[in-house]
Amino acid sequence: MKSGVRSIGIDDGPFLRDGKGDVLVVGAIFKGGTWFDGLLSTRVRKDGWNATDRLIDMLCQSKFINQLHYIILDGIALGGFNVVNLDSLQRETGLKIMVPMRKVPNLKAMKRAVRNLSRWESRWNMIISAGEIYPVGEIYCQLRGMDVAEASELLQLTCTRSNLPEPLRAAHLIAGGLVTGQSGRRA
Repeated sequence: MKSGVRSIGIDDGPFLRDGKGDVLVVGAIFKGGTWFDGLLSTRVRKDGWNATDRLIDMLCQSKFINQLHYIILDGIALGGFNVVNLDSLQRETGLKIMVPMRKVPNLKAMKRAVRNLSRWESRWNMIISAGEIYPVGEIYCQLRGMDVAEASELLQLTCTRSNLPEPLRAAHLIAGGLVTGQSGRRA
């Protein structure tokens, strides 16, 4: 993998659990794991259904789309349980996708939470269809368009300050800072 490969880390900003409305989503574009190269943003409806479409629009309408190789998502849902359809996102953008996580999610707890929302069965099916969770180095990942070996190379290149990729860490810090006025906990 070339050191100058470009990836975008995408994370949502803080939001009130009981609140309604739209949630800020930030994409931090990096060349490798050290060169911050650009910023994108959009908004998704809290616990809504537009995350996939909003990400596709944000990416495909940007000047960066032809330079990008990878999407790194902070979870398969934004703004609560606005679930991203990984297959549609990959198909429409043509980019490979990684969803890194420090630990395997508690699917039973997620299902209990999703059951409180409208059309919960559809949300749950999207969560399950996100696919297998693979151990990759010190973390776990869901993948689209790449295998574990390629995911491991991408992590080695982009994890410069923690065990999560720098584009994702930067998106987390930026989103938090824009919403609350200061960045929060580590990504």
